[in-house]
Amino acid sequence: VVQLVESGGGSVQAGGSLTVSCAASGLTFNDHAMGWYRQAPGNECELVSSISGDGSTYYVDSVKGRFTISQDGAKNTVSLQMNNLKPADTAVYYCAAEWGWFAVGRKVVAECTREVAGFGWWGQGTQVTVSS
Repeated sequence: VVQLVESGGGSVQAGGSLTVSCAASGLTFNDHAMGWYRQAPGNECELVSSISGDGSTYYVDSVKGRFTISQDGAKNTVSLQMNNLKPADTAVYYCAAEWGWFAVGRKVVAECTREVAGFGWWGQGTQVTVSS
């Protein structure tokens, strides 16, 4: 059984930093892509960053240069270091896993759950709030 458990998040002022982490069980990083999606009220669920089994990474344009994704195979954890946070980054952040990689058509979905997105495995989410 695949389980993804997020930790971290919280509240910070604009310009500050936060790290969210995901402890994964029931899968191996070699053949799964790990990603962080986010969803703000009234918005769709978007892929913020991902890392594939070969180490290749993806970042949505709005976070390039500010966020860094990393994974620790020994601990089976994936982290997202978020620097220079902006109020627009406020959202619930979800850890997700998928076989291979996150296809282009799966970078924006209606809701950050397996039932609605129709793919992958998802954590419960952690709130990140950035105040101006």
